[in-house]
Amino acid sequence: MSSTPAFPHISGHRSPAEPENHGINTGSGASCHAHSYSAADENGKAVSRDESLTNILISKSVKDSRLIGAIVALGEATAHIAVLLQNYVEHTYAGSQNSSGDEQLHLDIDCDNAVFDAIRESGVFATAASEETPQETNVMPALVDKDDEDGPWYSLGFDPLDGSSIIDANFSVGSIFGIWPGAKLLGRKGREQVASAVSLYGPRTTFLIALPSESREEGEPDITFEVTLVKDRSHWEMSRDCVNLKPEKKVFAPGNLRATNDNAKYDALVKHWISERYTLRYSGGMVPDVYHMFAKSGGVFSNVSSEKAKAKLRLLYEVAAMGLLVECAGGSTTHEFEDKSVLDLEIDDLDKRLGVCFGSKGEVEKYKQFMFSSQ
Repeated sequence: MSSTPAFPHISGHRSPAEPENHGINTGSGASCHAHSYSAADENGKAVSRDESLTNILISKSVKDSRLIGAIVALGEATAHIAVLLQNYVEHTYAGSQNSSGDEQLHLDIDCDNAVFDAIRESGVFATAASEETPQETNVMPALVDKDDEDGPWYSLGFDPLDGSSIIDANFSVGSIFGIWPGAKLLGRKGREQVASAVSLYGPRTTFLIALPSESREEGEPDITFEVTLVKDRSHWEMSRDCVNLKPEKKVFAPGNLRATNDNAKYDALVKHWISERYTLRYSGGMVPDVYHMFAKSGGVFSNVSSEKAKAKLRLLYEVAAMGLLVECAGGSTTHEFEDKSVLDLEIDDLDKRLGVCFGSKGEVEKYKQFMFSSQ
C-alpha cells in the first residue's frame, strides 16, 4: 500500500504541525520523501506485472481463477499498447477502413494485434471481436488441456484504441474491454458481462475495472476500482480502491454537438447545462471524457444523434463495457431516446450503434427530463 503523507495538503489550509517549507520545491533535485509514488513489494520481494494484478484481483474477491486470468491478459495488452503509443511517431494509414468507415492507422492495427496476442496467450478466451476486426474470431488455444476443456471460457468485445483521431494532439486515449461468459457475442446483453475494463493512456497508464457482484465472492457488491502501471511498466499498483459516482455533479461532456443543430431537445439540454454553469470537460475522446467522471466522482456524458448527425458509438465495442463501469460505480446509463439502461440492450448486430447518456444518477435523470419529454 502507498504510504500516506504525514501532513496532507488541504487547499487553502496548512496544518499547524506542518513544517514551513513542506510542499515547496527547493529546486535541489532531491526527491520528496514525504510522498511515495510506488509501493514496496511485500517482504522486499519483487512481484511481476501479472502477479501484481493477480494479487489485486484476489484481494477484490474475484471468485473464478480463469476470470482473473482473463483480466490479467487485458492488463498485459494495456502495457503493450502503452509501449506502442510511447514510440508512436508517424501518423501513417494502413489503406483500409474500420466498420465506421474511418481510415485505419497502422497504430490502430498494431494495438488490435496486441490485444489479440495477449488474449490468445492467456488460454481462457474462446471468441473475440473488435472495432478493427468486426467479426467473431476464434481465439481458443490450438491445444486445450483436458482439465480446461469445460472452461469457463470467455468472449471479448473491445475497442483497442479509442481516440485515434485526437492522438496527434497528444491527448489522452484509451482501450475499452467487455468480457462475456461463453463462446459467443451476438445476441448477448451488457448485463451479462462478468467484467469490463477501460485503459487510459496519458501521463500515467491506468486500468479501470468493473466487477458485478456475481463475479465476486458471495455477499460482495458491485465494484469499480483503478490500478496504475508503475515502476517502468513492471508493476500494477492500486490507485483507487473503490470508485463511486455522486448522485449529482455539475460537470458535462456533450458529444456529437453538431446534433444540436437539428435536435431541439438536445439543443435545449446543452443550453440548460451552460445556463446552470456546469463545467465543460470535453476532449472528443470517449474514454478520457467518461473517465473524467470517475476521477471527479460524478458528472454527465452524452452522445446524442439526429437526422443529420448519426450515432457512432457501438454497443459491443464501447457502450456495454463503459456502461458496466458506470453502473458498478453507482451511476446510471440510458439509451439516447429510450428510458432503458444500455446494459439491457441486445447486441443483435456486432456493429449496432446508438446514442447514450452516462453519469451520476441525478444528472442522467435531468437528461431524461429534457430528452424524453413529450414537448
